[in-house]
Amino acid sequence: MARSSTLDVHVLSRTSTRNPAHVRTPPKLRSTAARTFSSLSIRNYRIYFAGQSLSLVGTWMQSIAQSWLVYTLTHSGVAVGGVVALQTLPILLFGPVGGTIADRFGKYRILFWTQSFAGLQALVLALLVLAGHVHLWEIYTVALALGIINMVDNPARQTFIIEMVGREALPNAVTLNAVMVNVARAIGPAIAGVLIAVVGTGWCFAINAVSYLFVISALIALDKSQLSPTDRVSHMRGQLLEGFRYVAHFPLLRTALIMMGIIGCLTYEFQVSLPLMAGDAFHGTSITYGLLTSFMGAGAVIGGLVIAGRRSRNPKFIVETAFVFGIAVLLGAVAPALWVEELVLIGIGACSVAFMSLGNSTLQLSSAPNMRGRVMSLWSVAFMGSSPIGAPIVGAMGNAFGARASLGIGGAAALVAAAYGWFAFRKLPQDQGPLQPGRVSPITPESEVEGALAGAVLEPLDGTPESSANSGE
Repeated sequence: MARSSTLDVHVLSRTSTRNPAHVRTPPKLRSTAARTFSSLSIRNYRIYFAGQSLSLVGTWMQSIAQSWLVYTLTHSGVAVGGVVALQTLPILLFGPVGGTIADRFGKYRILFWTQSFAGLQALVLALLVLAGHVHLWEIYTVALALGIINMVDNPARQTFIIEMVGREALPNAVTLNAVMVNVARAIGPAIAGVLIAVVGTGWCFAINAVSYLFVISALIALDKSQLSPTDRVSHMRGQLLEGFRYVAHFPLLRTALIMMGIIGCLTYEFQVSLPLMAGDAFHGTSITYGLLTSFMGAGAVIGGLVIAGRRSRNPKFIVETAFVFGIAVLLGAVAPALWVEELVLIGIGACSVAFMSLGNSTLQLSSAPNMRGRVMSLWSVAFMGSSPIGAPIVGAMGNAFGARASLGIGGAAALVAAAYGWFAFRKLPQDQGPLQPGRVSPITPESEVEGALAGAVLEPLDGTPESSANSGE
């Protein structure tokens, strides 16, 4: 009897240890966690995600090292803005060409070559710096080369995600992709700040060159039979103009792109404003700059995980996010101490990733498959290609009025974008989801586009279809 009781107690003890009722994960929490990381259940995206995660740490190390290198060579905000501008100038001038290439050729093949050339660019910069004879014009030339690579890479990389995960998982995958970028932003700059102080900037560029091997290996490891490549667009005249007309005729696409153009031009210029804040406002070193960027990255990770777990994908949330983003950046501009700045940057990072991921997924889900590359190339123009205009302005503001002005102008720009979005979205239907151009054939002549709009299907981003009152269904 005693042995039986002892055995029963032992069994109950093992059972309660394995699955104790008092520590069970609540179903609501389990479902939230499942939604947050749902796209990682797809094998191809999981492999791609892992490769990109490792590579992006190197990318952020190079970004920090490049801005700090220019700052130490010149102590000029305009010079720092200049290198950022040159790196994004090709996107501003020829971004739609990159989108057309993405629509005409396979995204997988494009990414393989662009990532390889980006690794080569980092290696060239590493050799120049480690040789000890680097000049400003050489940094500018290599930055311009990376901009040409990114002109093609960005729209292909953005639209490759939907080919891996499909429409249903796209918003989650885009948000997790943004989280991944910002995890790297939290890790890479901190490592770079220490490396720059100990061994110099050259090794940051060398590590970035090696890091591209991870993403290239991930691309090779993908199961291509599980991809859903978009039908390629055949060569025909007027493809670039068709992309512009397409966006112009859909208020949701047009509003989101204009808002990103304003914010991308002046608010997202942290590669210019943060070195100035670290060196001038807080009299710090490369370690200070790395920490500021890392705190912003940590906030972006938190914000991204919150957005990834949200059920609602109402695009009008972009306006609210832009407003809070602007307030946070203005608070960063007036932060009286370094520790206050670091705390505010957590909020800035969260708003940054929320605005970017919501806008990205909205545009992709609201675009026809054979137009998606061109639409996302315009997103790249608005997000990155506006830097040749904004970066020198932000740098000049920092030189003329102090480092805090370089952040302040970004906060004001975000509030202007929020105001524009609020007025624009007031004109959209209140009881229906965003217009889905994916249900409309992208026809070039304006009269035919207007005719298609009359019969378009309206569909909320959560996937529940509704028919337009004029559709006749």
